[in-house]
Amino acid sequence: VQLQASGGGLVQAGGSLRLSCAASGRTFSTYLLGWFCQAPGKEREFVAAINWSGGSTYYADSVKGRFTISRDNAKKSVYLHMNSLTPEDTAVYYCAAKKDYEYSHDVKEYDYWGQGTLVTVSS
Repeated sequence: VQLQASGGGLVQAGGSLRLSCAASGRTFSTYLLGWFCQAPGKEREFVAAINWSGGSTYYADSVKGRFTISRDNAKKSVYLHMNSLTPEDTAVYYCAAKKDYEYSHDVKEYDYWGQGTLVTVSS
């Protein structure tokens, strides 16, 4: 599976962005999909995940109520809708896929990674 993230950019605090991640591969629809972020000087951390059907979603406490993860298996895509952005959300955002469908927020348990897209939130 190859993943390619897009949609990052510069936005003012309080603004919104939608990140997209397009995937290739036959078994995309069975994978758990996630978004992670990595700010300068920090480790990569979990943002959100979604199960194969889209019926279950998981969020880091810091983004609950502001971010929404969704997927479209027909388009082999996963999205991250980000609202009420703050400068603390500034980071490179990565999409990832986990072959084992069980939920995880652990970076090490994801098998495939996109190249990342930079989100910069100005104050």
